[in-house]
Amino acid sequence: MNREFYKKLTKKKDISQTLEIHQKLRSEKKLSRNLTFKDLTSFGIAAIIGAGIFSTIGNASAAGGPAVSLLFVFTAIACLFSALCYAEFASGIPLAGSAYTYAYVSFGEFVAWIIGWDLIMEYAIGNIAVAISWSDYFTNLMKGIGINIPHWLSMDYLSAINGYESVVQKLEAGVLWENLLLTERAAYMAWTSAPQISGTPLIADVPALLIVILITTLVYTGIKETKRTANLMVVFKLGIILMVIIVGAFYVNPDNWSPFAPEGLRGVLSGVSAVFFAYIGFDAISTTAEESKNPQRDLPLSMIVSLIICTALYVTISFVLTGMVNYKELGVGDPLAFVFDKVGLSFISGIVAFGAIIAMTGVLLVFQMGQPRIWMSMSRDGLLPPVFSKIHPRFHTPSFATIVTGLIVAIPALFMNLTQVTDLTSIGTLFAFAVVCGGVLVRKAAPKKDQFKIPYLNSRVFIPIFLATFLLLLALWPDIFYPDHYINAFLAPVDNLLHIFFILFATALSITAVYKKLSLIPVLGLIINVYLMSELGLDNWIRFLVWLAAGLVVYSLYGFRRRTT
Repeated sequence: MNREFYKKLTKKKDISQTLEIHQKLRSEKKLSRNLTFKDLTSFGIAAIIGAGIFSTIGNASAAGGPAVSLLFVFTAIACLFSALCYAEFASGIPLAGSAYTYAYVSFGEFVAWIIGWDLIMEYAIGNIAVAISWSDYFTNLMKGIGINIPHWLSMDYLSAINGYESVVQKLEAGVLWENLLLTERAAYMAWTSAPQISGTPLIADVPALLIVILITTLVYTGIKETKRTANLMVVFKLGIILMVIIVGAFYVNPDNWSPFAPEGLRGVLSGVSAVFFAYIGFDAISTTAEESKNPQRDLPLSMIVSLIICTALYVTISFVLTGMVNYKELGVGDPLAFVFDKVGLSFISGIVAFGAIIAMTGVLLVFQMGQPRIWMSMSRDGLLPPVFSKIHPRFHTPSFATIVTGLIVAIPALFMNLTQVTDLTSIGTLFAFAVVCGGVLVRKAAPKKDQFKIPYLNSRVFIPIFLATFLLLLALWPDIFYPDHYINAFLAPVDNLLHIFFILFATALSITAVYKKLSLIPVLGLIINVYLMSELGLDNWIRFLVWLAAGLVVYSLYGFRRRTT
């Protein structure tokens, strides 16, 4: 009994059989093949250039100083290793499903379910964060043109009550109203001015709800409409970003770049969640495999090209921002608009605000497109009800899955705030990346002639060199890694249990890689992703594990019993 149970959990997809079945499904249900390399690259840029460059880059810069530019490079390298692993899978298995499908062929059903459930955090919960940030920019833009949206209609309930209580305490302590933060004033006004039902204020982020409904409707009506809209948005927001870089360069004061890393490496890495959140969109490209004209060639190339373009933009923007004003002033929700207000170019800050709205709309568009296609794949495998793989006869999209995606993003966006979801999204994405990198290491299938293959570099040669270099740097400049002293910092907080786990994991994987001569790139991708997960704190790990536990309950009640393939 136990042996049969184990075999069921670890049974892997047969690739050739799966491709035949899915080819038949595509011919019957007619998923449209409309996407070219240009469209796929546009989707990647649309997903990556969004809330990160217009919002979270500010808090990351405030924590790490000008050195946050190095964090963008480091995170991009981590993503590049993962992107190469995604590219190998996407080229060899050109099916919708992203990391879920890749985990199924590498590790089996149980791990595939975990990743499928985990991807809800990457796409759906990530889109909640983007919708909330979109609402903030939209509200400020409307205010700039004389249309004031009431605070109780543009703020979540939790932020309002927390802000109200904070303001009451400060006023009682003698703090003047004029000295309160703008966000605190807005929360207080939202709480005190909102209509009430039975004494409960009615507070909800309505703009966030409306934009999700609009985007869901667009994604529902077809892939052609989605790609045209995404392409237009990418052209527009790239123009805005280039304008920011060119104009901002004239107001850069090099003195603001000193000190370069005021809080050491620890300060820089404290922004890892915000920075990584900016990059999570490139894997959404892989969910469109069944709608790509030439997935074997275009999927790998578009992932890598979009990642390189966006990294160059992020690094350049971070240098411009930290050069225009002191890094300590950048802890705001709209840093690009803020720096131009600071130097007296308010008209440009208005353009930036409009560009942010377009940019984040593009992110919403790509993520709302990706999630239904993952559910469609899980439904085909019997892990979700058949209705999730239903294709609309006219629009050729997974109709029911698209509607459900819209609901699980729109409703929480009414009531949640940005800080609640950003870290959870990042840890979920890193976990998916780590599994895909691991999948490349364990999968034994030989690549096809036209399949992209990760270049082989022997770990036995390179890992000892990397390890020796790291230990030398740690011995010579420990304060770079831990400003106080790395021994004391390592032993102090509870969160460093995660660092201990990472060291043990990296050591075991490195020894295995050297002994078995594993391919270096997926090994480094796996190590870096697990390291970044260890930097997200114990609280986020607990939330993540609770989320996975809930997913296992769903799996045991439906997917485990109903799997059909």
